[in-house]
Amino acid sequence: MKNQCITVPGLVMLVAGILLSADVTFAAESETAKGGNYSKLTPWGDPDLQGVWSYASLTPLQRPRQLEDKAFYSAEEAAEINARTLVEQAAVPGQVGDYNIQWYDKGKVSQDLRTSLIVDPPNGRLPLKVETIQRQAEQAEYRREHPADSWLDRSNWDRCITYHGVPPISTGYNNSYQIVQNPDFVAIVVENIHDVRLIPLDGRPPLDAKIRQWNGASVGHWEGDTLVVETANFSEKTSHRFPSSKNMRSVERFTRVGDQMIDYQFTIEDPEVYTSAWTAVRPMPALEDYVIFEYACHEGNYAMSNILRGERSLEQRASEAR
Repeated sequence: MKNQCITVPGLVMLVAGILLSADVTFAAESETAKGGNYSKLTPWGDPDLQGVWSYASLTPLQRPRQLEDKAFYSAEEAAEINARTLVEQAAVPGQVGDYNIQWYDKGKVSQDLRTSLIVDPPNGRLPLKVETIQRQAEQAEYRREHPADSWLDRSNWDRCITYHGVPPISTGYNNSYQIVQNPDFVAIVVENIHDVRLIPLDGRPPLDAKIRQWNGASVGHWEGDTLVVETANFSEKTSHRFPSSKNMRSVERFTRVGDQMIDYQFTIEDPEVYTSAWTAVRPMPALEDYVIFEYACHEGNYAMSNILRGERSLEQRASEAR
């Protein structure tokens, strides 16, 4: 009897076929929800956004350059990307300096099949200023030369201070929001680094520009069925997963379109960094059985001390080799 095996490409195609059928069904359900006048209200009459929602996505923020003007994947292409990611994760169950496969939850290509989260500009790319590109190159060179002179050279995420600002961009795991409401506030629990965003709805004025915070200061209001959240007053130490300055302003829009879906979009305004504002969209499906556990990360933990100790060891070896 011949030994039977499935190659990696074959396994990708097998998983892709399974995921494709599931994705088509899900997309049909989403369109049905969008086509109707969905309305779920709180006891006090506001649109009900409460629940746990996922912003995990394999769709990148920017459209890959090789895709040029291709705004959408086909359903088959999306299913293949989803399948390939699962296979690649399983092929490397764990390695030094990284998590094992059980930690990862990268999501899938967005249900709308876009090749980028950015929809404006139409090319799906960040409208960076020339000065921003030069500054990015200088910062990258500095990080290569000084990866860990001190804890200040590490990211806010490494230091367990906060995630990647507001709004966050999906990463390899913990990509969830838990939303709760009362008549005066909307609270969003961000699973990564356990941040809680308290968004007042009572029409209070924005914070004084002199007051700066890691995740900025948010105020919200309703426009029909859509929650609009404006955030400014970021700290100069704030970092995002896209270039930004302390004077960045974000405008987020949350619209529930069905029991299982929130349509979400955000616009970034930052004239110091970009030639124009830009907008991204990110459908957020419900996570009905998902449990948010404690993100037990604190500044000064063993990881930070070991990162610094490891860098001192590398410096000593380099010095002895001279």
